[in-house]
Amino acid sequence: IFLLLPLFERRWCAISGNLGFMRGASSKCRWLGSDLIALFLRCPEVRLGFPVCIFLLSSSVNACVDVVLSGVKLLEALGLEPGDRKNHAVLNSRQDLKEAFAHFMEKGAAAERFFSDAESFHHIAQTASEYPGAQLYVGGNAALIGQKLATNPDLKILLCGPVGPKLHELLDDNVVVPPESMQERDEFHLILEYQAGEEWGQVRAPNANRFIFSHDLSNGALNMLEVFVSSLDEFQPDLVVLSGLHMMEGQSKEMRQRRLMEAVASISDIPTDIPIHLELASMTDQDFMSNIIHQQVFPLVNSIGLNEQELLFLTQSASGPHAALASWSGVPDVGVVSDILFWILKEHGKTAERASDLTRVHFHTLAYHILVTVDGYWGNQVAAVAAGARAAGTQACATETIDTSKVFLKAPLEFVTSQIEAPSKISLNPDEPVVHWHREGISFHFTPVLVCKDPVRTVGLGDAISAEGLLYSEVYPQ
Repeated sequence: IFLLLPLFERRWCAISGNLGFMRGASSKCRWLGSDLIALFLRCPEVRLGFPVCIFLLSSSVNACVDVVLSGVKLLEALGLEPGDRKNHAVLNSRQDLKEAFAHFMEKGAAAERFFSDAESFHHIAQTASEYPGAQLYVGGNAALIGQKLATNPDLKILLCGPVGPKLHELLDDNVVVPPESMQERDEFHLILEYQAGEEWGQVRAPNANRFIFSHDLSNGALNMLEVFVSSLDEFQPDLVVLSGLHMMEGQSKEMRQRRLMEAVASISDIPTDIPIHLELASMTDQDFMSNIIHQQVFPLVNSIGLNEQELLFLTQSASGPHAALASWSGVPDVGVVSDILFWILKEHGKTAERASDLTRVHFHTLAYHILVTVDGYWGNQVAAVAAGARAAGTQACATETIDTSKVFLKAPLEFVTSQIEAPSKISLNPDEPVVHWHREGISFHFTPVLVCKDPVRTVGLGDAISAEGLLYSEVYPQ
């Protein structure tokens, strides 16, 4: 067995507490109070054994500096008043910005958009970076995954993306940047955060989340992709992580299609014995997503990571199951999510008849995570999905371990595994926090998340989750 991380020792730790809920007439569970929140869950505490080799990871292609601050306070600093709530595929003005921010804040949903006006964006970015309390972090899905994994001393990361002086300063020492990736100016992404219950005009956020926007031309054109692929021969990675396709939506349709074809050609040059993980992000162009799914990128990668917004957009773009669902209402239904995940691997994953390498999907939403794999290709997924859930709780709360006083359980205590097929009904067992079921050669691993009550930072959680899931996964040689 080829291990993404060569040796582990698993030890389970108990998080003790009281489990309290009552059943109403609708058979739904309701919590009685914070003192009875479900905390009797177990999480994997994984200690690394002596590695037999250094784990190398190549991460491409998007990297930037994240400017993180309160979304409401930035909009107020810009003199923008609350008003209409409207989704915009591309932000062309400050008016579009405030409408899109309010739209997603009301839903408590993460989103990312391109801001088309360079001059206006740079003025907003300057205001944001100078705002008291604004913080600068490593940004970009690829860079965030690499930065998360680089905290392990046994890992060496190659990051190919547009790296400016500030980003280079922020990167971990274990992250190697090729000289060709260095540039004089940083690409800035603005991360507008909001807290659960925060209000702006008539909008009240149901949970904490963030809205991201940028005028990022380097990442949008995948400028570093060729540098990345040419570096692989020398670096000899054990795993490749790709991201940044969503940034291409800021390009013209012709430019986007041409660059995507060039990206596909470059990805095809990666040796087939190196697993490739693709991290998706918020997108708005269904035709572009359909191309990625059907004929472009999905068949070339082994694994993808995505959240509930990206999952729903994916099935809508490709006319998959539950495509008529306009949006999620509250916690995404596990049966609906499972149907879509099953369809991804059954219709677009690897089979004896289909020339596709896709065998794994890591889904994460606020309340729970599901790791889905085609049988025979991946191992250790119980630890992988649980480690991802643990990372969500610790990173959001900025704690080394799960602090039971700072988290709560939002996952359903009972659910069905499908809304299409004859489903199994599952009740969560505190003694077995990872639930497993099987469907036509595809395995599902589900775990609830201990959700941070007052998150310190919401951006990058999905990347941290995917990073941990990959770290604790095994890839079987074929």
